[in-house]
Amino acid sequence: MFQSTLPMGEPDLMRVSAFQRYLDDLVRVGSVDATSTRLSSLSPSLMHDLERFERDGRQSELLDVLAACLRHGVPLTVNLQWTDRVVPLTVFPAERLVHCPVAMPQFLASRLNELQVMQVEPAMLRAPGHRERALVGEAQMYSPLAPLLWEMALRGSRDRLLPEIAGTAAYRLAPGVNLRGLEMPSALGAALERLRRRTSNLREIGEWPGLDRERATRLLNALYLQGGLIVSRMHPAAASPTGWLRTRPPRG
Repeated sequence: MFQSTLPMGEPDLMRVSAFQRYLDDLVRVGSVDATSTRLSSLSPSLMHDLERFERDGRQSELLDVLAACLRHGVPLTVNLQWTDRVVPLTVFPAERLVHCPVAMPQFLASRLNELQVMQVEPAMLRAPGHRERALVGEAQMYSPLAPLLWEMALRGSRDRLLPEIAGTAAYRLAPGVNLRGLEMPSALGAALERLRRRTSNLREIGEWPGLDRERATRLLNALYLQGGLIVSRMHPAAASPTGWLRTRPPRG
């Protein structure tokens, strides 16, 4: 064992170079192919969901993985390149919790748009209160999932609508959605008030004060992941003459 070079109290995280050698070894011995090294031994339906992004010629972004995790309701561990280290982020969609060896305020304060997904695998840890006590992590490493979803949508690398809400559509804020405790710049707060009162398309939202197309897109992704977005494809406001919403919605 090598002595850790991290400051006292910092989590002992694997270096990216060492983790990449581990992934390369998996490919070399033939246990997985290059794509499944990133996605690992997931269920076929979840694998297919994530491979949609691989087929586009790019690797899955963290927001893609988080959205798929929520849709399928399956706990996942996402191994992320975070500066020169690998952070294993374990997401528990049913409990709305996330386990992270880095303090969540420190993690969220970093450059979220630079995070890269290196591997996705079924979670080995369990949420607090699970019967398999030996697999439960330290209590201070668990955090509410909502702030992570919110910040990744607003500040992560994805600046396009998630496939489930893309296409010709109009949007409204769902009644009773709980957004307390989330960082809310004034422009977003004003946009939410408008979305409470009216159904609007992406073009309209992007023209509201303090917003543009990208910020409107990120806000809609953030609301979708909070379970707070009503998507209508039949509302008159769904028509978009600008071409912003020309993408065909995914089947199912």
